[in-house]
Amino acid sequence: MSGIISVCNVSKSFGKLEVLKNISISINKGACIGIVGTNGSGKSVLFKLIAGLERATMGEIIVKNQIIGKDIDFPSDIGILIDEPGFIELYSGFDNLRFLAAIKSNLSDAELTHVMEQVGLSINPKTKVKNYSMGMKKKLGIAQAIMEKQDIILLDEPFNALDFQTVLEIKDIIKKLKSEKNTILLTGHNHTDLEELCDEIYYLNNGALVLFDEELQKQYFKR
Repeated sequence: MSGIISVCNVSKSFGKLEVLKNISISINKGACIGIVGTNGSGKSVLFKLIAGLERATMGEIIVKNQIIGKDIDFPSDIGILIDEPGFIELYSGFDNLRFLAAIKSNLSDAELTHVMEQVGLSINPKTKVKNYSMGMKKKLGIAQAIMEKQDIILLDEPFNALDFQTVLEIKDIIKKLKSEKNTILLTGHNHTDLEELCDEIYYLNNGALVLFDEELQKQYFKR
């Protein structure tokens, strides 16, 4: 398999529970790929494997020609939004990004201001994260995933529990990232949220990953 991301015959178990079963996928640079599935289907686990936050039980994950867990522990230039980001709620969104930037890249205030504007957030220091809406927290999570100009971006459930207007705003953010030739992976429960964004959509079910084609859609929605 070749691509900026290659998942090769990967299985992942937690004790006796096998979450992913011998899955393979190759993702080309600049592609936008969607993965749909129910809660507990393994979408977040797959993202954690790609990001180096978990290790595969079997198989290999290769990012930019480097094997995770062998050549490198964590892939470089990868931004992730998985689960709820651990922001410090008594500080502003801007301060939270500043804390994160200080760990590795030490971005300037101007660069942090730009990334917050990019996702449609105010830098008002009086607005603490604890007072953010769900949509604002999601946007802040996307900001931390792209602030170091990461060219691989993993967004797990970016539309979950958001109102219609915020979903549209986040879709616009993702479309802009896609236009800049970033490689983007998205997950969701509803394939319709991903259709206008993704080049391909896959279905993760019972540990298996398959292309979500028209025939599978008919089965998926059969009642």
